[in-house]
Amino acid sequence: MGEPRTPRPAKLLMSLIASQDDLLHQALEVLEGRYGEVDFKSDPIPFDVTDYYEEEMGKGLFRRFVTFAPLIRREELVRIKLETNEVERRFADPEGRRRVNIDPGYICAEHLILATTKGYTHRPYLGEGIYADLTLIFQDGEFRPLPWTYPDYASEPIRRLLGEIRRRYLKQLRETRS
Repeated sequence: MGEPRTPRPAKLLMSLIASQDDLLHQALEVLEGRYGEVDFKSDPIPFDVTDYYEEEMGKGLFRRFVTFAPLIRREELVRIKLETNEVERRFADPEGRRRVNIDPGYICAEHLILATTKGYTHRPYLGEGIYADLTLIFQDGEFRPLPWTYPDYASEPIRRLLGEIRRRYLKQLRETRS
């Protein structure tokens, strides 16, 4: 019989999508107050793979990936997703439309998991209306997409960026054990 073991902590990652950098930075200040110091922030990346958010958030959207210095227990993802939904509501326009989209997840040695409120065949239920999306797996030295991986996450530039975040995470794990 296998013995349950607590997995190593994971690196909290968030994707923030907005059309105004100042609005994104305001939301990031709130997130930093909740989750600790930001230790990585990507350059703006045009969000032009899909027009999924344009009706709600407008055109000219861009994304920034951020990570936070404190590592998290993986089971915290449900709470974090619920809290980031609250932050989105806080920054919504008077009609309730989001102006900032925040997608939390985590990177660990094996994969990238995103939290979502939308269930699907490849998304196990975690609790409180939140599902886990297995977005990328780490195999043969790189993150690899799966048949359901969002096209932007499947792109080579974003997988390289996430690979660099994974390298930083693994270094952080080694340093915390020393």
